[in-house]
Amino acid sequence: MFARNGECFPGSQESARFRRVSRSKPHSEEYAVTATTVQKKVTRPRADALRNRERIVTAAREMFTEFGPDVPLDEIARRAGVGNATVYRNFPDRDALVREVVCSVMDRTSEAAEVALAATGDAFEALERFVHASADERIAALCPMVQSAFDQHHPDLVASRERIEQLVEELMDRARTAGQLRADVSVGDVLVAVSQLSRPPAGTGCGVADRFVHRTLQLFLDGLRAPARSILPGTALTMEDLRRA
Repeated sequence: MFARNGECFPGSQESARFRRVSRSKPHSEEYAVTATTVQKKVTRPRADALRNRERIVTAAREMFTEFGPDVPLDEIARRAGVGNATVYRNFPDRDALVREVVCSVMDRTSEAAEVALAATGDAFEALERFVHASADERIAALCPMVQSAFDQHHPDLVASRERIEQLVEELMDRARTAGQLRADVSVGDVLVAVSQLSRPPAGTGCGVADRFVHRTLQLFLDGLRAPARSILPGTALTMEDLRRA
């Protein structure tokens, strides 16, 4: 008996062929054929399901940035244009959705770093392009979410974090080797600065702050250029320093 378009047809050619196989094969081999058939029926998520998931993540990223990580999931569903059940089918709880948003922003930021690395030309300008692109991804919005209750050691989050750290290190190494980046800064210095400088001051909206973010970031970038004009207090800030803090 084989299924076709949701119905069973006991007299079909497929069914007959299967019965011939069943009679001529031992039980174990019959099971192998059946198992193979079942495995072939495992399909990838449908295109519309993937689109719905992406719409949910995009809407959540926008609303977390605007209102913080505690925005009601019903409001996220409404902005995404899907039903509440679709949200919970993809993300069983708020932590799962927040984690996906964090990973999404980090992955998009990593892609910006990869684009910068692939570009030929001035090494420091590549670092500059990455820093400005990171601000456009609203990476500062991650801070309150990363500090929330979800598992910060989840494999997806760790993989995204390690990827971006490695790429930024490559960008900085290239600029440092070219003699364009001061020697007393590290990955942590850059990521902390991008996060802090792209966050709106207390009492101001994101829209107002966005008008000045790139100006402020360029002032910071000018301070990274070699030769250094001053001696920085303390030591270069690594990601391990941040994790231990």
